[in-house]
Amino acid sequence: MAVKLHEGGVFLVNGTQLFEETDREGVKGACGKDVVVEEAKKGTIAYGIISSHNTSGDMSKLKIKFDAMTSHDITYVGIVQTARASGMERFPLPYVLTGCHNSLCAVGGTINDDDHLFGLSAAKKYGGIFVPPHIAVLHQYMREMFAGCGKMILGSDSHTRYGALGTMAIGEGGGELVKQLLEDTYDVAYPGVVAVYLKGEPAPFVGPQDVALSIIRAVFANGYVKNKVMEFVGPGVSTMQTDYRNAVDVMTTETTCLSSVWATDEDTKAFLTMHGRGEEYKELKPADVAWYDGCVEVDLSKVKPMIALPFHPSNGYTIDELYENLEDILRETEKEAAKIAGDRAAFTLMDKVENGKLRVQQGVIGGCSGGNYTNIVEAAHALKGKSCGNGDFYLSVYPSSQPVLLDLNKKGLLSDLMEAGAIVRTAFCGPCFGAGDTPANNALSIRHNTRNFPNREGSKPGDGQMSAVALMDARSIAATAANGGILTSAEAMAECFGNIPEYNFDPCSYESRVYQGYGKADASQDLRFGPNIKDWPEMEELADNILLRVASKILDDVTTTDELIPSGEASSYRSNPLGLAEFTLSRRDPEYVGRAKAINKIEEERLSGNDPAKAEPGLSEAYEIIKTIPGQEGTDIHKIEIGSVVYANKPGDGSAREQAASCQRVLGGLANITQEYATKRYRSNCMNWGMLPFHLKGKPDDFEVDDYIYVPDVRKALDGDLSSIKAFVLKDGKATEIELFIQDMTKEEREIVKAGCLINYNRNKN
Repeated sequence: MAVKLHEGGVFLVNGTQLFEETDREGVKGACGKDVVVEEAKKGTIAYGIISSHNTSGDMSKLKIKFDAMTSHDITYVGIVQTARASGMERFPLPYVLTGCHNSLCAVGGTINDDDHLFGLSAAKKYGGIFVPPHIAVLHQYMREMFAGCGKMILGSDSHTRYGALGTMAIGEGGGELVKQLLEDTYDVAYPGVVAVYLKGEPAPFVGPQDVALSIIRAVFANGYVKNKVMEFVGPGVSTMQTDYRNAVDVMTTETTCLSSVWATDEDTKAFLTMHGRGEEYKELKPADVAWYDGCVEVDLSKVKPMIALPFHPSNGYTIDELYENLEDILRETEKEAAKIAGDRAAFTLMDKVENGKLRVQQGVIGGCSGGNYTNIVEAAHALKGKSCGNGDFYLSVYPSSQPVLLDLNKKGLLSDLMEAGAIVRTAFCGPCFGAGDTPANNALSIRHNTRNFPNREGSKPGDGQMSAVALMDARSIAATAANGGILTSAEAMAECFGNIPEYNFDPCSYESRVYQGYGKADASQDLRFGPNIKDWPEMEELADNILLRVASKILDDVTTTDELIPSGEASSYRSNPLGLAEFTLSRRDPEYVGRAKAINKIEEERLSGNDPAKAEPGLSEAYEIIKTIPGQEGTDIHKIEIGSVVYANKPGDGSAREQAASCQRVLGGLANITQEYATKRYRSNCMNWGMLPFHLKGKPDDFEVDDYIYVPDVRKALDGDLSSIKAFVLKDGKATEIELFIQDMTKEEREIVKAGCLINYNRNKN
């Protein structure tokens, strides 16, 4: 096996020797001294970076201030609008706004380019940096122009990862960026740090996506690195060029880790120097003795070309494994597709098997993971003098930035791709989230992008159409293209790979087009609004007692943020909170929006001073049951806040987009009830939008959609230890007690939820 997980913590001595937690004698023999775990924890690269950015004075409870931030055009309008409503007057740190997601301006009429001009006007007014559409994918721009050794960067995209450049970067929801714009802090408990110990050297036909998918397969399902920092160390680091490391690193998001960081070396220095920032280099390596909370040991020489079948990056196989058991694996994938689509659409794979091989219909190489210079060079070498064919298979290539595109062009590599029939496009993230190159119905796409979640490619099962994505490395995608769409491992063309000419970075396109406004805020500038850009609606503060009506109950093992609020075409409406909310859960529970609106209407009646029971007859019964609960007999029924709640077993895997939470909130959502939150960022989004992040003790057998759940004294509960919160399911004439709890919240998070949302909290504070 290429990847081994250690069962407990490990000591790393001199950067090269691993010792299990119990082998203290071995550690002492290697370093010549007794070792204390608490001291050795300070020997990680992560500890040094975090401590230099922590303002709390307490390393167990961090309050982080970042060096820079970045957002794309799905998120920056909402962030600026939130910060503006909260009293922001300027950007106090470098803030990069890019137009790399909603770049297809035909979608939704003028609204996408309206967002771009809003971003430019915000950069002028508040002192930001604006990267226009098609110039760079946000993460490539940050690698080229901002990341540096020892820095911390916050982004409103889940793939904010610059660890290979010695930068600890975190992808979070917009609310966390707003806090930085208001000169507040990112508050989190000190995370665990897991070593990713690399040894050996990858074969020339093995690419960064193969390495990443091997790791994701090993750690995702068991939560081995969830909410932890992945620290890449060991002799294998230096066997890969920094551009290659970048493409491995960005995929760490799919493990559900909090952040990542790599040991740095001369190649890191060369990368930064080439991009005009040699002064940003520092040698980063663990101390002579460092303690890690776990270890993912990767033998790079054993990594083979991989494929992650629909519908998750962790659904990984080597391509050899796939072909050894092709039909059984495809049948299992078809079962998962049927489960996802319900009876709304069909997706099949067995009909794509030809002579024991799998035929695919589309290939894409692009974005922050696949569009790197190294990956496209290797694809061009594989396709030189060959043809993608004139059948139904086609290949699209999206270089990650204009400078990358420029150098590929100067070297003639774009010509090699185009002569083979590949379509070369601009720097655009669209295929990664379903806003470009959506394949045909029932087609299978292979992509060197970051995700292959359900409908992530842009299909709409609710309209009877469904396609799917398998993730692969650019090298194997190119080998498949050279074979006319028959799935092919890069190992079959091993002689093509490994001869990469030196990259020559030319910033002229940035100098010509990027607006550099940091430190040049001009308050006299007006923001430019398009007709789709709307302010956030007013939200009420949390009442003492709340009555939740179940608007959706999702029993899937995991619910992605793309299912909570779809990506793709819907993303065009993300500057219009109420307009976007119409898409909430549309691909998972199409009845949700209607239910949530009906519940919100009841609350509007109450706030207007009317009797809400007249708007909803079933409410009268709920009120009568509340009066039978001990201690609630004298409760003023008309002061009970009414809102919707979503139950999901494990929601929030995937994107950092805060709209997965804010859309629920603007429809009147008051809470989520879960067994577990898939990511910290989704839970943070819920709290920043004033929603209670409940967990349920036990199974959700006592309530169904449209049932009422009464939570008395909820504000008092937020002032307590949160470990046990009484709630009551009101049905069949009685109150059935259930037990809720909330994982630890900071003082600020509790106050935000009580205020009703981050905007209200900041207004109150100011």
